[in-house]
Amino acid sequence: MAIRSLGICAAVIAFAADQASKAFVLVNAETLAAGVNVAPSFNLVFHRNTGVTFGLLQGTPWWALAIVATAVVLFLAISLVRATAISEAVAYGVVIGGALGNILDRIRFGGVTDFLDFYIGTTHWPAFNLADVFVVCGVGLLLITAGREHAAIKKAPE
Repeated sequence: MAIRSLGICAAVIAFAADQASKAFVLVNAETLAAGVNVAPSFNLVFHRNTGVTFGLLQGTPWWALAIVATAVVLFLAISLVRATAISEAVAYGVVIGGALGNILDRIRFGGVTDFLDFYIGTTHWPAFNLADVFVVCGVGLLLITAGREHAAIKKAPE
């Protein structure tokens, strides 16, 4: 039970942090539209992404993307309930929280609010948001956890 609770807390924290950061961006959208330099190779911008990662699937109806994402969140929620390790539960939680943040954006605005703009010279990485960071970090943590489990199984005497 405690493991599941940690995953749920991670989801709530990820969702809240994502929505708070996007609220800041929306309040300052006019200023951020042209981009504000924060540090070398990093700007804050306001961008609405109606596609998915890297702007793929632009033109797909927002509700279709929201339905697919919701199905993924339901699968991840089942995985969270079945989690046996703290790292696994936290990983599922942050992925769920991030995904829910982007789903809410799609429902409210028809697209996702992106604002983190990293670049080298004139080459920019596609803008992204905290929800994307949580999803990537959560998936990374799941891969690390799975890799450790696999290594432990291989080391176990037969």
